[in-house]
Amino acid sequence: MKIECVEGIILSETNYSESSKILNVFTKEYGVIGILSKGCRNMKSKLRGVSRKLLYGKFHIYYKKEGLSTLTAVDVIHSFPKLLTDLERVSYASFLLELSSQVVRENDDVAILELLTDTLVKMEEGLSPIVLTEILELKLLDFLGVRPSIDCCSVCGSDKQIVTVDSTAGGYLCRNCYHNEPLVSDKMIKLLRMFYYVDIKSISKLEVSDTTILEINQFLDDYYDRYTGIYLKSKDFIKQLHKLMQN
Repeated sequence: MKIECVEGIILSETNYSESSKILNVFTKEYGVIGILSKGCRNMKSKLRGVSRKLLYGKFHIYYKKEGLSTLTAVDVIHSFPKLLTDLERVSYASFLLELSSQVVRENDDVAILELLTDTLVKMEEGLSPIVLTEILELKLLDFLGVRPSIDCCSVCGSDKQIVTVDSTAGGYLCRNCYHNEPLVSDKMIKLLRMFYYVDIKSISKLEVSDTTILEINQFLDDYYDRYTGIYLKSKDFIKQLHKLMQN
């Protein structure tokens, strides 16, 4: 069996036996695969520092199409050291790993990997983790086949006089189709569409008011609950963390 090199990010890790781990790795070449990192929990193991969640690199493995592949070495591309030392940022990063893992089960498009890593790189650079998370959450809806209507009214198709966005309606609502749904700010309406179309790599700053962030977050939470069936404990942890930070 020959050694192959695959590029990807470790989505999760599970202890295996007394000294090893099973790594869940999202790769460009094979989608999500399980990789056994033998002996990596031993203090002297060369695999110890590279067998952890949130590490992006080139993995040298004995690849198995069925069952677990075996890790031999890793060339690190991004280790995200700043994320790992910041509780808020690593919490958002962990949520995005978990969310991406769920989305990939439905659609293993390699574009998801690029969007995920681009987002994590921007978090590492110091940009707002909550806004970056909202951007990726919105983009990932495409891969689940439930993208909201953010180019025109979700009812009549008009792109004129958009007055709100509503998860029940499936997106934008124009003045003619509006029937007492909760109103949102004009800023939120514009930013939601911009978030979907923005190239994450090109983002250099993110200045969004707390009020608008809250509006977008509420819409995305409702939309995910209504159309995706995805429930993640890591999102609950983020909410609890915010409450603690506000007290």
